Amino acid sequence: MQVTIKIDGIRLDKALADYSELTRSQANEQIKSGQVMVNGQVKKAKYKVQAGDVISYEKIETVEVDIQAEDTPLDILYQDEDVAIVNKPQGMVVHPSAGHPSGTLVNALLFHLSDLSGINGELRPGIVHRIDKDTSGLLMIAKNDQAHQFLADELKERKSLRKYVAIVHGNLPNDRGVIEAPIGRSEKNRKKQAVTASGKPALTRFKVLERFEGYSLVELQLETGRTHQIRVHMAYIGHPLAGDPVYGPKKTLKGHGQFLHAQTLGFTHPKTKEILEFSVEPPEIFQTTLASLRSRLK
Repeated sequence: MQVTIKIDGIRLDKALADYSELTRSQANEQIKSGQVMVNGQVKKAKYKVQAGDVISYEKIETVEVDIQAEDTPLDILYQDEDVAIVNKPQGMVVHPSAGHPSGTLVNALLFHLSDLSGINGELRPGIVHRIDKDTSGLLMIAKNDQAHQFLADELKERKSLRKYVAIVHGNLPNDRGVIEAPIGRSEKNRKKQAVTASGKPALTRFKVLERFEGYSLVELQLETGRTHQIRVHMAYIGHPLAGDPVYGPKKTLKGHGQFLHAQTLGFTHPKTKEILEFSVEPPEIFQTTLASLRSRLK
């Protein structure tokens, strides 16, 4: 495949993402592997393109989805021809895997939505980002590859708004703060993530909303999107999420996993460029647990 550049001065990786169906990360991967050529020559990602440059690259073939559509109830807050916003219930896996071949958000999306992007391949059509099985709340869904590319790039460039609320153990010493610590696979337990020097950069902002006896309600804003980022960061500073079976203590609040809810999601619409923002209240078990904690203060 080939594209012709029309303006000067953009990095090669960004230009390829802007002018093709590739995401920024896919463009970088092809550039590193030598699959991308500019006017017949291999260039690095930092190369500044010139108007008239002809970029050759490999088209990524979309694999036909071999997943069954399932008539599972789904809370769709918004949708148009490019994006959809869904409120994922606690306990639902986002995409199929060996242990969860059905009953996932993707199975439900295939039933309720007529179009989904294919950039993420066979197992994750439409999924731009994900949240854990026992985390509830908002997810953006791409309904075509152009929207998927735009939204994925915006996430990578830290332009999207992702705010969570969580109940955590203990009382934080500060009302606000920033946790900046790299996250990668744990060297002690390969099934877990951990703060490690060899990890990828990760930044979480927090604000205490309420304080209870032995617990706090906090708002958390993601600047990056590492696996289990909030759960790992809060455990790292000594305030693990209540109900977290992996990173928290055994003695905790009773629920259906960690008390973590993706409450607010904001992004630029890929076509209209309008700033959209959505919010949704936590599930019933989260709210009844909060009511119980508040009652102990009386």
